[in-house]
Amino acid sequence: MNISARNIFRGTVSSITKGAVNAEVAIDLGNGTSIVSTVTIGSVERLGLQTGMTASAIVKANSVILGTGLLDAKLSARNILPGKISRVIEGPVSTEVDLEIGGGNTLSAVITHGSSTRMGLAVGGTACAIFKASSVIIGTE
Repeated sequence: MNISARNIFRGTVSSITKGAVNAEVAIDLGNGTSIVSTVTIGSVERLGLQTGMTASAIVKANSVILGTGLLDAKLSARNILPGKISRVIEGPVSTEVDLEIGGGNTLSAVITHGSSTRMGLAVGGTACAIFKASSVIIGTE
């Protein structure tokens, strides 16, 4: 699977909760971190998703919001992943921030330069990556 999205996390489907139209699919990355996706029932069936199978959670870097001091925050976003900042590439408009989220996984976020500056994001610091379950695409091979 070759795609342009930078964040591709391979794991195991740990749960599938079906509703009338959509299903919530949790993918365990194996290090205590789980990513939740909301996809249609049709997608679950077309992909043959089942608990215990291998799948990938895919998130575009521009769908990720970064925050600090949010570990105990109550947000509607299903995915709040804490990590350590491992790289910051600043540009005049946008800044790319890489966050080590454990288990050898690095998540990339692209945020505005102004937000990065205001938050004081720097290598070695900590932050939380936040993204909605509806922003997560599921892939299988």
